[in-house]
Parts: sequence; structure tokens; C-alpha cells
Amino acid sequence: MIRAYTIASGKGGTGKTTVTANLGTALAQYGRETCIIDTDMGMANLGLVLGLTETPVTLHEVLAGKAPIQDAMYEGPYGLKVVPSGLSLEGFQNANPERLKDVMRDLTDRCDFLLLDAPAGIGTDAVIPLTVADEVLLVVNPEISSLVDALKIKILTEMIGGSVAGAVLNRATLESTDVNRKKIEKALGVPVLDTVPEDANVRRAAAARTPVIVRSPGSESSKAFRRIAATLAGVPVEEKPDAVQEGFIERLARALFRREP
Repeated sequence: MIRAYTIASGKGGTGKTTVTANLGTALAQYGRETCIIDTDMGMANLGLVLGLTETPVTLHEVLAGKAPIQDAMYEGPYGLKVVPSGLSLEGFQNANPERLKDVMRDLTDRCDFLLLDAPAGIGTDAVIPLTVADEVLLVVNPEISSLVDALKIKILTEMIGGSVAGAVLNRATLESTDVNRKKIEKALGVPVLDTVPEDANVRRAAAARTPVIVRSPGSESSKAFRRIAATLAGVPVEEKPDAVQEGFIERLARALFRREP
């Protein structure tokens, strides 16, 4: 049965897109059919961080009623399905966020896990992804503004009848990890699923438009993403990252932006 999570934070710049891309890739590594969708239709970045720069059909066209969801699905690492949003303002204006519920129904038989990269803020386009998922995962940085905005999203999620599964402490420094983790759990009233450390490998991977768990599988950030994915999938954590590195055929398929049939 499909399990849908919305990756949210309230505040921009916390690393939602990075978490979505790497968590989705990690779930695919574990053999789970996974689809990630960029629901930030105004400031779309998910396709860019995965190297999907030439996508003739995107979520914009789907939400405008001009294309079915399967035409906007592209293949990422390890068979990960990616639905990017478009980059044009015209496409954004024509897209109807209310159609996202129909998209979710169309995907129920296509994947085990569905991750929605939510836009920042509490506008209509940000609220809808909170309503359609089973649970929300909050991405929080170790700073007060990020925590306050995450708390707003948690309260809003509960007001509309949703639930928050937990938080991911992202870009954490070693000296503040334990303290901030406890403070975040107390302030938000939800568990911190794991901590993703500040890691230069993440920046290098982003520049290469590749998930860090593909480019640097032995890095501390990659290990954290695999732990979170293992928790969601209910499987043991992969302790040998070299065994799950992306192969040539997978790289070639991704380079060609192979679309789902």
C-alpha cells in the first residue's frame, strides 16, 4: 500500500529539496518503488538538483489538465520516479493546485512511497500538499527561525486534520547536535527521526546535480539519509555503501532522462 509523505518546513532554504531527492533515492536503493514530486510550482528546484533540465512535460502541464501524470514522470537513480515542476511563469499560472488530489489517486498503483517536496510558506499552494499526504516530515535547521516556522507548519497540519510523523534535523553541526535535537523534540512535540550533518559533500553533489548518496555514499550525510529511509521502509540500514553505488546502465538511463512508459 502506498505511503505518502510531504516534506515541509515553512521556511525556505532549510534543505527540503535535498532531503526529498536523497531520501527518495535511498528508498529506491532499498528496492522500494518510489516517486518524488516537486509541488513547489513557483520555485521548482527538484528536477534541477537531479539533472533533469530538459523535461518537456512537467507537473505544470498535468495540473493544467494538458497531460496525464505518466507523461511527466522521469527516471532518476536506481529507478526513482521523478515528477518535476516547470520553470516558466506561464506554466505556473495555468497550473491548478487543486488537481494534486487527482494526481495522488493516479499514483496509488504506481509506487510504494510518494514524497512531495512542498513549497515554503503557508499559502494555498503550500497547504494543499499538507492535506493530501498520509503524514508530514518537517525539515528543521538548528536555528530559532527555522524551528518557529516548522512549529507553524505543525500547528497548521493538525488544524487541517493531518499529522506530523517527525522531524529531520538538517545541516547540523557536531557541537550542537545533541542539544538542538532535544530542544526540537520538546518544542515541536514530535520525534527527530535523524540528524543530517553539515557536509561539504552535499554541496559538491548539488553542483554535480546528483544526490549525495550516489556521489558520496560513504559520507556522513549519506549514512543519515539511508537511516531515515530504512526507518520509513522498515528495513535494516545498509552498512556497505559501496554495494549500492549507481551502475553505468543506471547513469546512462538517467542521462537520457528516460520517461516512464
